[in-house]
Amino acid sequence: MNFLAHLYLSGEDVEIRLGNFIGDYVKGKTIFSYPKTIQKGINLHRAIDFHTDKHSSWKICRELLKESYGRWAGVVTDVMFDYILAKEWENYSNRPLKGFTRTFYFQMLQRYHLLPPRVRGFLPFMIHSNRLYSYRSDSGIIKALNTMSNHTSLQGDPEQALNVVKNNYELLREKLNKLLSDLTIMVEREFQIQPSMRHIATYRSVKG
Repeated sequence: MNFLAHLYLSGEDVEIRLGNFIGDYVKGKTIFSYPKTIQKGINLHRAIDFHTDKHSSWKICRELLKESYGRWAGVVTDVMFDYILAKEWENYSNRPLKGFTRTFYFQMLQRYHLLPPRVRGFLPFMIHSNRLYSYRSDSGIIKALNTMSNHTSLQGDPEQALNVVKNNYELLREKLNKLLSDLTIMVEREFQIQPSMRHIATYRSVKG
């Protein structure tokens, strides 16, 4: 999963949220240099990624993007799930997305000294572009993929990927809903974290 989905599953504890946010940038025994609650967030991040990679819903959506992105299809699937989550946010959360993202930015700036160097490097740009909120727009998600291309070996046409998602939107929305439902259960059971949002069952009842 990408940034927004990880934060969605983090609950209200700021240090768990921080740990989940930096999870990809903390390697090996470095985790033990952080306070216990941040360690819990890092482990939460790893568990979310582990369960996502094995989930049939994610695998089905990844196959749709393989022609455009090859071995990077999984990464692009994560980003596109954030696109759908951002667009459907009011069906998942009682908090407006703009307020949720602003609170997150403020919390990370308050704890800037705890962030790994790479995260300290890109956080100001994330805030300046309001990347998490921009995921809900076509231009924002294309910009996010282009940014990834500039900093990795990712190759592919973002507009083509977006067209794939739009042409299969109902399928991807259904699969994201199933994945988030299962991940919510895992997070509650294994980490005792209650996402601070409207229960996903409400989404199911509204959308059928």
